[in-house]
Formats: sequence, C-alpha cells, structure tokens
Amino acid sequence: MPLTKAQVKKIVLSFPGANESTSYGYPSFKIEKKFFTRLRAEDNSLVLFVNSIDERDMLLEAEPALFHITPHYKNYPTVLARISRLDAKTLRGMLERRWRQIAPKRMLKQAGN
Repeated sequence: MPLTKAQVKKIVLSFPGANESTSYGYPSFKIEKKFFTRLRAEDNSLVLFVNSIDERDMLLEAEPALFHITPHYKNYPTVLARISRLDAKTLRGMLERRWRQIAPKRMLKQAGN
C-alpha cells in the first residue's frame, strides 16, 4: 500500500537519532549530523542510499515504476523512490541499512547491535 508524505516522515523519524534538518538548502533528515534521507518535492520522491551503483542499477531495472534517478544522482550509490509507489516494508528495510551505516556506535549498541 503506497505511503503518504506524512507516513514517510513518521517512519523516518522513528529511527533512533533521526531529526529534521537541511542538506544543501533542502529539507532533509539526518542521524546526528549525517545525511539519512530527504523528500524531493520536485518529483515526489525520497532519496535512498544503497550499497553500490550496481545495486542501484539492479533496482532501477527490476522496479522502474518505483525507482528512478536524475542526472544529479548518476555517480552516487543512491536511488530515488516514488512515494506514490513506496510501501512501508521496503522503506523501513532500506532505511534500516542506511541507519546501521551511519549511526554512532553508542546508538547501535543501545539498539542491541
């Protein structure tokens, strides 16, 4: 079931240490001071990090209705997810991976990792 922007925001902020911030002048979400994700009003998408450009390309090929990129993201291991096609399980899974990569060790420890 597709998510609303309010639901996306609620899921993002449910991660320990998540807070609203800005990144390059755009509203974003960070864990401590590290970029976590951001909503893109220009195409109603969410910026999500993946492990590699190969993984990103696989996602783009496997689910083009959900995932896309713009020329700006061509050289980065990120994918844009269309909020109108995004479900909570996919979002949580992708954010969980990113959170584990950038969360401070104390937060990981508190989360039991």
